[in-house]
Amino acid sequence: MDPEAIAWRSPELGEGHELQLDGGVIGYFERGEGRPVVFVHGALVNANLWRKVVSGLAPKARCISLDLPLGAHLKAMERGADLSPLGLANLIADAIEKLGLEDVTLVGNDTGGALCQLVAAHRRERVGALVLTSCDAFENFPPKAVKPMMPLLKVPGSMGAMLAPLRIAGLRRRAATMMGLTKRPIPAEVSDANALPALKNSGVRRDARQVMVGMNKRYTLEASERFGEFDKPVLVAWSQEDRFFSPKYAKRLAEAFPKARLEWIDDAYTFSPEDQPERLAELIAELAQASSAAA
Repeated sequence: MDPEAIAWRSPELGEGHELQLDGGVIGYFERGEGRPVVFVHGALVNANLWRKVVSGLAPKARCISLDLPLGAHLKAMERGADLSPLGLANLIADAIEKLGLEDVTLVGNDTGGALCQLVAAHRRERVGALVLTSCDAFENFPPKAVKPMMPLLKVPGSMGAMLAPLRIAGLRRRAATMMGLTKRPIPAEVSDANALPALKNSGVRRDARQVMVGMNKRYTLEASERFGEFDKPVLVAWSQEDRFFSPKYAKRLAEAFPKARLEWIDDAYTFSPEDQPERLAELIAELAQASSAAA
């Protein structure tokens, strides 16, 4: 496997850095100036998910895309690192704190959206606004389509077996469209950078398995009980045709936060940052500007 393909991160994300946190090192990418916007991806993808959104938003904001240990990262975390949903939410909050960021617009997709909900519930001090694109929420964590895999994931070595088909380049490059995550094919370099780290590195597979096994609706349900305490602006920007995350969860999220509004993303599946990045960048910019003016 080509090391450059494994490590590839889009130049659209900006300059890459590493950050030492409790439990290990994570990567992050930074581009632009202004109010900070922190992007959080989901399981088995990485910061590349946000490349086109960052490209559209960077002229108006300081865009920081985290490369979290969710299965497509480059460096395995230390053994014993807390990769439970709450542990990962703390990792995000710790990264924001260590970078000295304040009044952050926090943006999450897929698993990352669930983690952002936990940050809003438990570590919201530095968060000034929240954007939830199609993601796990309430009792839908993990999503219904993933639940049949959960018993298998408890078996040692199962993650390697599950990912083995992605060794075939043609399959991994069609995986997102075949699974209904995107309407349109993603570039080969993106699909390779998503799949190859776990295929190559047993430590990354270990992290991915730990993350997946830890998914449990009790975390998102407990977080939802505290949404009323989050008095900052919230944008729920949901893909209306999403196949993993029903629009009913978008409506429930918008009703649960005191200052939330719901916007539908047309012509997109779960990965709206891939399918409709311009629309998403526009909505994030509007929220950041409005919440900054109101501060």
